[in-house]
Parts: sequence; C-alpha cells; structure tokens
Amino acid sequence: MPEPSSILQAAGMAVLALAGVAWLIGITRMLRRFRNEAIVRQFGPDAALSALPGPRETGPRLEAVELTPAERDAFAGLVRRLGDGH
Repeated sequence: MPEPSSILQAAGMAVLALAGVAWLIGITRMLRRFRNEAIVRQFGPDAALSALPGPRETGPRLEAVELTPAERDAFAGLVRRLGDGH
C-alpha cells in the first residue's frame, strides 16, 4: 500500500502543474504573435486573412429544366390544388 503524500508534496505538485500550464500558454501566445508578425512583414497587412475566400464576383449558375406538356399540366394542377387549401 502506498504511503500517503504530505500536504507539502501535494502543494508542490499543484504549483508545478500551474507553472507548466502558464508556461504552455505563454509559449503558445508568443509563437502566434511572432507568426502573425512574420506573415505581415512578408506579405503585407492584409495577408493574415488571405486564407479566407474573397467575395464572389457572380452568383451561382442558374439551372433550368425543360418540362414536357404533361409535366406542365401536372404542375399546374398541383398549384391549383395547393392554392385551394387542400
């Protein structure tokens, strides 16, 4: 059976864990800042968002299907029935 750890050992482990998390957060923020600064230096101030697609110049292509006379009549009948509230 393992020996129970003292309060000082538990507090020391908690302090080390917090220090490790703080170090990891600090390194991550520093690397992000330097990466963004390098992108701006190399490509200009608008390059940081260059991975996002720009706005479309035109809308999506329109599609159309020719209906046969029987299909047009069936569609007209469906519209009439839906218009009547049935």
